[in-house]
Amino acid sequence: MLSNSWTTSRTPQPARSARRTCANGSRTIRLPDHTVRIRTARPGDASAVQGIYDYHVAHGTGTFDAEGPDEAEWAAKIGSVCARGWPFLIAARSEAVAGYGYAAQFRDRAAYARTCENSIYVAHEQRGKGIGRLLLDALIHAARESGFEQMIAIIGGGEPASVALHTSAGFVHAGRLRNVGWKFGRSLDTVYMQRDLANGGSCL
Repeated sequence: MLSNSWTTSRTPQPARSARRTCANGSRTIRLPDHTVRIRTARPGDASAVQGIYDYHVAHGTGTFDAEGPDEAEWAAKIGSVCARGWPFLIAARSEAVAGYGYAAQFRDRAAYARTCENSIYVAHEQRGKGIGRLLLDALIHAARESGFEQMIAIIGGGEPASVALHTSAGFVHAGRLRNVGWKFGRSLDTVYMQRDLANGGSCL
């Protein structure tokens, strides 16, 4: 079961019961052409996660980064997210990492303790196979079990595929910041989307 929850000494307690570490469970979903296993990330996944993210840094506008974190930084990120009891998930096909996603508190201030921001990236050779939706569905479930009540998606460049993915999972448009980024020689917007986790539906 992908169930994670968390507590900290400086933030209000979420309504649900809490544990301090990521769950060790996993679940397997069979796609038409292969089996995908969704599991909790491990520090040993850092190199694969780095490779996936670096491709998107170099070729996409979903992230405004010009250079991604190195392997050690990713290992630390996995560890820190899991140490807070927040979900960091891996989609694996034949044991190879096909994508990853995690949810972390939206802002550091205590008032945001029940609101998370998601991040999902799929290996470029695995795109278009439904892995992003599997990861997002699992992440929504795990974030809810962690005690989060709202999930925010911040979509660099307003990428249509990412907007469509989040819309299909019940997210609604929450705002657009225009011309706030510059990448590949052009100005880019940032789109905000939101999903209500507490009531199991989208925000109106």
